[in-house]
Amino acid sequence: MRSLIDIHDFTVEEIDELIKTAGDIIDNPAKYAEKCKGKKLATLFYEPSTRTRLSFEAAMMELGGNVIGFSEASSSSASKGESVADTAKVMSAYADIIAMRHPQEGAPYVASRNASVPVINAGDGGHNHPTQTLTDLLTISREKGRLENLTVGFCGDLKYGRTVHSLIAALARYKNIKIVLISPSELAIPSYVRYEVLGKNNMEYIETTDLEAALPELDVLYMTRIQRERFEEPADYERLKDSYILTEDKLMGAKSDLAILHPLPRVNEISVKIDSDPRACYFRQVKYGKYIRMALILRLLDEADGIIAPERREDLLVNKVICQNKRCITQTEQELDQLFKVTDPENGVCRCIYCEAKVFLDK
Repeated sequence: MRSLIDIHDFTVEEIDELIKTAGDIIDNPAKYAEKCKGKKLATLFYEPSTRTRLSFEAAMMELGGNVIGFSEASSSSASKGESVADTAKVMSAYADIIAMRHPQEGAPYVASRNASVPVINAGDGGHNHPTQTLTDLLTISREKGRLENLTVGFCGDLKYGRTVHSLIAALARYKNIKIVLISPSELAIPSYVRYEVLGKNNMEYIETTDLEAALPELDVLYMTRIQRERFEEPADYERLKDSYILTEDKLMGAKSDLAILHPLPRVNEISVKIDSDPRACYFRQVKYGKYIRMALILRLLDEADGIIAPERREDLLVNKVICQNKRCITQTEQELDQLFKVTDPENGVCRCIYCEAKVFLDK
């Protein structure tokens, strides 16, 4: 059964088709009003969410379908110790498609391996958030008229920002994209993104701590909040939380057609005075999120009947090493195989399939 767990589960051509379908939904909403009549979406949200959960629910309702599910782990059988795998099997009996958000990295992947209906990753810890990436791509396409020949700046929490990781991975497949990474050193982009996405795709990129100096060359600025919930030490959050605040003064040197995106929620990293600036796209971005999720639901449901998707990753090491990432689903899930892909055979480097944490093989 085909699912969307990682943005690479869809080809560039398939993403472009989703963007085209979303555009048609925007232009012709009545045409899609009953496309999912009789279908049910299960939203399994183990951690708080406003935009993503309600966006999925609004998307399914506007397609004529119904929604079931839960909005926090405490209101599900997870509070009794039920595994993600068992929850996915149970929900497959009730729903036609599942959207899952979970604080542990790799949880939606586990669900997809056990469900008999499509599973959509709605965010797993600090790892991936592919439907936000589709939202971002649709937003850039609608606002800039292209997904090529762009300089894109990412500012704020680049270490734990799953939306950043996913969008960089998606943009790596488009032509002539330059990336500017703006963050404190403590929140710099993870090494696996730097080397395995930026490096292996020969993407031009620079790293800086100076937002104001970087602004003039940007076509797109992707702001992120410093995420309190990702820090193990509260003192670290307090020290870094106000690292970047985008103000009217700082925008004076930016391009007149700059597109400012933000996955939201905003805390204080963008002044509310910027909201009326035509370059502020983040509230339009929210609407685009609903439309792209409508297109995605339609695509996965259309493909679901009678199609068995190939395994996403091949040539895996099974139970040869152990993932040490405390946020990985392997730390808690019952009898879950440790799965790794070898990324650097010469140096014995492999990465966990669930969370992409690096592990070295014993030589």
